[in-house]
Amino acid sequence: MNIAPIQALSSITGTAASGTGGSGFSEVLGSAIGAVEQSQQTAKTAALNLLTAGNGDVHTVALAAQRAELSLELFQQVRNKFVSAYQEIMKMPM
Repeated sequence: MNIAPIQALSSITGTAASGTGGSGFSEVLGSAIGAVEQSQQTAKTAALNLLTAGNGDVHTVALAAQRAELSLELFQQVRNKFVSAYQEIMKMPM
């Protein structure tokens, strides 16, 4: 079971919180977006292979689709937390 999208998303919070990450925030965010897109593409490919060529099984397609959905939801929650934190910082008096 490949959980790379979840690991890529969890690295966002670790790098942002510690401030000592080797890569920049935009690079980490870009890799997380790429991981989410990759999981969605994998699910789409698995579904197309099952429907057109009969390759694979329904369970594999269902798992790939669920994995893609969960990685997207996790990414959205992380994004919402960053937006909320930014809004709180902007409310602080100077």
